[in-house]
Amino acid sequence: MPGKSFLTRFSRKTSGALLLSTALLVPATAQEQGAPEFDPLTSPTLSFYGLPGLMDTASAEMMPEGQLATSFSTFAGQSRYNVTFQPTPWATATFRYIGVQDLNLFGFDDYYDRSFDLRLRLWDEGTYRPAVAVGLQDFIGTSLYAGEYVVGTKTFETPALAAGRAPGQLKVSAGLGWGRLGSYGTIDTIGTRAAYDPSSTGGQLSYDQWFRGDVAPFAGIEWQLDDRWGLKAEYSSDAYVNETQASDVFERKSPLSFGVEYQARPGLRLGAYYLYGSQLGISAQMQLNPKRPANPIRVKAPVPLTPRSLWATTPAQWSQDWAESEAEQVSLRETLTEKLAEDGLVLESLSLTGTSAELRYRSNRHRSFSLTNGRAARAMARSLPASVEIFHIVPMEGGLPLSRMTLKRSDLEALEFAPDATEALQARAEYSGAPALADSALSNETLYPNFTGGIGPYLSTSFFDPDVPLRADVGIEAKASYAFAPGWEVAGAVRHRLAGNVDGTRASNSVLPHVRTDQDKYAQYDTTLRNLYVTGRWKLAPDLYARATAGYLEKMYGGISGEVLWKPVDSRLAFGLEANYVQQRDFNQRLGFRDYNIVTGHASAYYEAPQDFLVQLDVGRYLAGDVGATLSVDKTFSNGWSVGAFASKTDVSAADFGEGSFDKGLKFTIPLDWMLGRPHRGTQTAVIRPIQRDGAQRVDVPGRLYDDIRAAHQRSLTDQSARFWE
Repeated sequence: MPGKSFLTRFSRKTSGALLLSTALLVPATAQEQGAPEFDPLTSPTLSFYGLPGLMDTASAEMMPEGQLATSFSTFAGQSRYNVTFQPTPWATATFRYIGVQDLNLFGFDDYYDRSFDLRLRLWDEGTYRPAVAVGLQDFIGTSLYAGEYVVGTKTFETPALAAGRAPGQLKVSAGLGWGRLGSYGTIDTIGTRAAYDPSSTGGQLSYDQWFRGDVAPFAGIEWQLDDRWGLKAEYSSDAYVNETQASDVFERKSPLSFGVEYQARPGLRLGAYYLYGSQLGISAQMQLNPKRPANPIRVKAPVPLTPRSLWATTPAQWSQDWAESEAEQVSLRETLTEKLAEDGLVLESLSLTGTSAELRYRSNRHRSFSLTNGRAARAMARSLPASVEIFHIVPMEGGLPLSRMTLKRSDLEALEFAPDATEALQARAEYSGAPALADSALSNETLYPNFTGGIGPYLSTSFFDPDVPLRADVGIEAKASYAFAPGWEVAGAVRHRLAGNVDGTRASNSVLPHVRTDQDKYAQYDTTLRNLYVTGRWKLAPDLYARATAGYLEKMYGGISGEVLWKPVDSRLAFGLEANYVQQRDFNQRLGFRDYNIVTGHASAYYEAPQDFLVQLDVGRYLAGDVGATLSVDKTFSNGWSVGAFASKTDVSAADFGEGSFDKGLKFTIPLDWMLGRPHRGTQTAVIRPIQRDGAQRVDVPGRLYDDIRAAHQRSLTDQSARFWE
């Protein structure tokens, strides 16, 4: 897709895209910190296209489920940047950005292309049979790099090269390719395949071309010598017609290529290559798995419980008379407040009877509600009289009670050191929607009003503008919030740019209202009001939540927003409605507005699907006045990671939408505690679009309900159930 910029959006102080790159580099430090020797063969090596394979050709191998990889390769003036994810054991997906110097085909000195790949395993490797996979390369885009293939791979063990060294592996791959992968050494032709159309806006599924046209074989051998070194040899069926015949990027003298790769550190692999009889190339591959933290999170061990049978040995200690004394209840509240504070928990209210207690709390330190529920239960057991047998534990977020976990104190005491403690407690605990706060509840009178604030650096980046591949702004950001009552908050942020060049991004040529594509104009000012808003949250019923927000909602829009969400604690399904009236802000992002305003709104359905997938469908009206739907699918992890993709289709035609034809992209959410190795509640989100256009765009309202509420509901708590005992 020539001539357009690649826009990466961010959240919070640091660019999420930059943090994603950092996260992929973090595992490279593990060996220096004393980690054990690693086995690089647990995950296959990657090709120049970012998929398991040789150089230009794929293998049938699959990465471990959940694996996330970025890779970079360059040769003959061609640079390829890939992001690859393994959402299931049998499917691999890749997003790619390619730059080619002096590819003078379409009126550009240098050519830039974005593409998506999908690869599916047909069957796994057996004792005698090879693994077999089928792949679609650049199947949704301009299709300049489009190709399809079927490939098989067989692995053979080889002896260690020397005593004390790890044994090796020999991997043999062979397959048939179509499209680019059928352009050299053709052995047959199946149907007809349309030629690339440079006038196309791209972004359409080219299913009418799949597995059509010339067919050619390819093959390769990879020898992993030991736990560090590997050799590769490849016979490629890509003739590089555009680069060597239609243009003069490089000279392709041979279909053979050779490479040597070195596992420098865990997660980091480097390679050097001699390609096509005429070129030298290099690559770097970085892999991580969100299931395995870069740094194990260090959490202070909980204080062991002392069963009541060891300290409540007289009838007087089991008496319920204390419940009749308000002074005694206030004293218990203060004691419990102190115990909770040791674990970074804040008591919001406490309701007591002679045999039960309901604690409502919030966490300032830990992100896992399963862990904080466990810490809260221990604090209650250490603080409350022996007669209190039933614990109701209610985590809070932004003044909202999220759920209620009910358990027996005697179960807590009996199971703490049991080998099956996690499963047994889950079988005995009950989850429900939190009821209305009891009139007799003892609230924490010191919580409101509450002011918090901070100041720190920020970095905003914009990648892959054809004129300047990387643009960035750096500066200082001050943030503050003022909670004046439960559920009510005033918050805002001010930024001052110290240096940067994001304002040089190419100007918009959109025929739609410029609801997002004037980012270059918004980036021209140094001191800006990032946002300033007041928000209120309510729980209308046990399963019904509401939010209202008004003010300067984000850097481009201000207005009012309202939302209701139906989400039962024990349900995989949720439904929401949101309505907004917004007006476009002045480019200087101070207090003024431009003359564009609109009413937008969406009906949303959320479903927590099996295998940790979260599916979301939003239907409604977008910022440019277009009407349509957005489908998002995210692979979620119990530690807070998520990796997903989204696509939108509205009543805007492909021609009016412009390059890309419809809105689509990738989304990554990274929990900071995963990187830092210590408790932290923050996350960073990166949304990456192949190209930013004006169709299918929504206002970025702070504090939408679903993610906060889902995090403390039964499925999330069950996924993290082992952390209850941490």
